[in-house]
Amino acid sequence: MAESSSRAPSMASASTLQRLFANGRAPVIWGVVWGAIQAAAPLGLRWLDAATVYAMSIALIATVYIGFAVADGRPTVIAVESSVAGAFVVLAAAGVTGSAWLLVLGLAGHGVKDLWQHRTHYVANTRWWPPFCLTIDFVAAAIIAIAIVKGVSFHQ
Repeated sequence: MAESSSRAPSMASASTLQRLFANGRAPVIWGVVWGAIQAAAPLGLRWLDAATVYAMSIALIATVYIGFAVADGRPTVIAVESSVAGAFVVLAAAGVTGSAWLLVLGLAGHGVKDLWQHRTHYVANTRWWPPFCLTIDFVAAAIIAIAIVKGVSFHQ
C-alpha cells in the first residue's frame, strides 16, 4: 500500500525509523558504526596505551547491564549481572598489561553474552539493546583481532 503524499517529510522519516527498529536493522546498523568508533577510540586518546582504552571500554560496556538489572528490579538478576560485569572488569584489567588477545576475548565474550540476553530476555526491557551492543562488540573485536594479526602494538 502506498503512503499518502500529503504526509509531512518528518512523519515519513519517523515511519522509516520505526520500521528499521521494528525489523531489527537499526540497532545492527548503528552497532556497526559504533563498533568502528570503539575500535578507533585509541586514536582520540593517544596519551594512553590502546590496551588501556579498550580495557576501559570493556569495563564500561559490561556495567551497562547492571543498570538494566536495577531497572528490572529482581534481586537475582541484579546479583547475576553484577557478577558478570565484575568478571568482565577483571578480564579487562588483565588486558591492560597482558596479551591484546584478552581484549578481543573480552569484547567477543560480551557479544556472546549480549546474544544470550537477546535470545533469553533474562533482563527485562532490553529489546533493541542486545543486538546493538553485540554488533558493537563483534565489530570492535574483529577490527582489533585484525590489528593484532597485522602486528599493531597495543602497549607504548
